[in-house]
Amino acid sequence: MSRSPGRKTENHKISRELFILTYGALVAQLCKDYEKDEDVNACLDRMGYSIGIRLIDDFLARSAVKRCRSYSETADIIAQVAFKMYLGITPSVSCSSAAGNEFSLILDKNPLVDFVEELPAERASLCYCNLLCGVIRGALEMVHLAAEVTFLQDRLKGDAVTEIGITFLRKPEDRKHKR
Repeated sequence: MSRSPGRKTENHKISRELFILTYGALVAQLCKDYEKDEDVNACLDRMGYSIGIRLIDDFLARSAVKRCRSYSETADIIAQVAFKMYLGITPSVSCSSAAGNEFSLILDKNPLVDFVEELPAERASLCYCNLLCGVIRGALEMVHLAAEVTFLQDRLKGDAVTEIGITFLRKPEDRKHKR
């Protein structure tokens, strides 16, 4: 049998939609299991972290990216390669510090919220997509880059954009490479 040329793209789209729906069900279940939004946020971050420490191997194997020489280059790779590869979007990147260790990923479209209209009023402090922060943090840690990753703005909370902040915790000269 021959495969139609568009079949791989179709399967990828179906997998992404299944992931998005499953993610929504996961968040809904966590909201039932935990009374406090902070507990749900922490659980999503931990889950994302576990995914990130495993996903980095797949990313490095499939993307064939070279070693990044700066935090700026690392942020660009996350936005232009990783987000495109796994979520099908390309956030814009902006540096928000003179030291060059703080970056923002600005998502015009967030596929994880495709089927979410708004957060319930009693869940105002819920960070629905906190899994993404954990994924980024876990993946960066596996390539020896300690970072703090948080949501700075969220369209689900009425902000104009969705913005993820990444702060690299060590100075670039602190990173030592063994060859």
